[in-house]
Amino acid sequence: MFAKTGLRVLRAHNMRVFRTYATPAMDKTLFDASKTLHDASKKPYDANKKTLVLLGTGWGTTTILKNLDTHNFNVVVVSPRNYFLFTPLLPSCTVGTTESRSIMEPIRHIVGRRGKDMRFIEAECTDIDVATKQLTLTRTLDPTAHTHIKYDHLVVGVGGTYNTFGTPGVEQHACFLKEINDASKIRRRLKDAIEKASFGDVAPEERDRLLHVVVVGGGPTGVEFAGEMHDLVTEDLAKWVPSLSRHIKITLVEALPNVLPSFDKRLVKYTEYMFAKNGIQLRTNTRVHSVGDRTLRVSTNGVESDVPYGTIVWAAGIRARQFAHTLRAKVPDVQTSARGLIIDDYLRVQGTQDIWALGDCTVSKNAPLAQVASQQG
Repeated sequence: MFAKTGLRVLRAHNMRVFRTYATPAMDKTLFDASKTLHDASKKPYDANKKTLVLLGTGWGTTTILKNLDTHNFNVVVVSPRNYFLFTPLLPSCTVGTTESRSIMEPIRHIVGRRGKDMRFIEAECTDIDVATKQLTLTRTLDPTAHTHIKYDHLVVGVGGTYNTFGTPGVEQHACFLKEINDASKIRRRLKDAIEKASFGDVAPEERDRLLHVVVVGGGPTGVEFAGEMHDLVTEDLAKWVPSLSRHIKITLVEALPNVLPSFDKRLVKYTEYMFAKNGIQLRTNTRVHSVGDRTLRVSTNGVESDVPYGTIVWAAGIRARQFAHTLRAKVPDVQTSARGLIIDDYLRVQGTQDIWALGDCTVSKNAPLAQVASQQG
């Protein structure tokens, strides 16, 4: 439904980032490019150049790297993730429409194939001293080890993470859809639920619970995943487990009066029409109060009820990562928004010098979408 349309759009725009390293020859090319960059990263800093530090390997910072003349700066990229992730296709990975490695591209390869130089550090930035321009990094592979680096210019593109809004039980029982590991977890959860429901001694009520997929959040991610799940049921599971596929139920829960609130009303109406046509239950004006291991507590127009589920995917929104709030705390008089870093029209972090920010960790008039972060970069 939604999946095929999205793939056609990607091909039409010739988006080179959508690539698969499937053959030994291609893998060797990738390895050689990464090795070349690794060797180049050991070069000493040029004292005549200023040091530009980029935090993150998401849409914004990757776009900067693609267009930046790295010969003008000592470029350092810091991120706990050493690859770029094509997030719009994450829902496709959950059901096997797209392989995970197809939407991942090593950051060293992105830079190396353009003949540029940089130093990559696999770590998370946990603190900053804006007066001395020093960053504190915690190594990804050894959280007890810390590194300190200096910067002349800093670009913060650490992105966002899932937002539970303090709802009890979400962290313990729900699946999220923000990183590549999240997609793998959802695949395993779906597979396990189907296999458990396939036993003959399972009661009908328990079978229906196991085969009930609940999606919380009516934004682009939630809508896309619901569409991908429908495609999996009708195109694959109907052939593999026909006795169970007719019992699989998909429900999307949204607290607002309609899905896709930031999109054109015609797209909203089309989505609602397609959901109704394909049997995806849409529950708007419905808030989730808590999530248990087998049911979630919701209220629709003030009426509370329990909803049994087998798999729950939480796509109810995002919030800025911790480093954005750490930086905010350095200039509390100016950075007054709890949603993230306040920036001006030139992406400068207000209240600081030589620091820019972009993407989901910022507060601006733009929507928190991949296209926006890429254009900012």
